[in-house]
Amino acid sequence: MQSASVSSNQPVEKGNGLHPLLQASARFVSYVFHPLFLPIYLSWFLMYNTPLFTGLDARDKLFLLIRFFVMYTLFPLVTILLAKGLGFVQSIHLHTQRDRIIPYIACGLYYFWMWYVLRNQPQFPQELVMLSLAIFIASSLGLMLNSYLKISMHGISLGVMVAFVCIVAFLASINFGAYISIALLVAGLVSTARLINSDHHPVEVYAGLAAGILGGLAAYYFVY
Repeated sequence: MQSASVSSNQPVEKGNGLHPLLQASARFVSYVFHPLFLPIYLSWFLMYNTPLFTGLDARDKLFLLIRFFVMYTLFPLVTILLAKGLGFVQSIHLHTQRDRIIPYIACGLYYFWMWYVLRNQPQFPQELVMLSLAIFIASSLGLMLNSYLKISMHGISLGVMVAFVCIVAFLASINFGAYISIALLVAGLVSTARLINSDHHPVEVYAGLAAGILGGLAAYYFVY
C-alpha cells in the first residue's frame, strides 16, 4: 500500500501508443464532463426536465442555477488557481495526491455550506438537498481515500451522478429509463477516457465510482 501511495504522487506516465485523435477525443470528453461541471448539469436536469420545480418560475430557476455555478464551479476553480499562484500545488490539473489536499478541503467547505443552506429552505425539493449532500459526502470520502491512492475525481462525480439519477428514478412517478441509460453511458465513456489518456490506473477510477455511489446512497439515507 505504501509503494502504491508513493508512486501515485507522481503523474501517470503518458504515451500509451494510442492514436492521437483518440487521445484528443478522450481529453475533450474529460473536459466536458469535468467534476466542476457535473453538478451544474444535474441541477439543470432536475429543474428543467422533471416536475419537481413547478413552484418556481423561470427567474427563480435561473438564480438557483447561478448559485450552483458559483458554489460548485466558480469557487473551486478560483481556489485551485489561487493555490497554483501561491505555489501550494504544482499544476491546476492536480496530477498528484499532494496537489489535491487543499482543493479537497476547500471544496468540502463550499459543498457543506451549499447543503446547509438548501436544507433550511423548504421551497426547494428534497432531491436537490440530497444531491448537495451526496456531493459533500462523496468529496469527503475522496479526501480520506486520497491518503492511499490518487482516487479519480471524475470517477467520484460520475458515481454521484449515476446514484442520484437512479435514486430520483426510484422516487419519481415518471419514466426515467432513458435518463438512467444516458447516465450509465456517460459514466462509462468518461471513465474510459480517463484510462485512454493514462490519467489514472483502473483501481483509481473504480474507487472513485464506488465512493461517488456510496455518497449518493448515504445522502438518500440521511435525507429520506
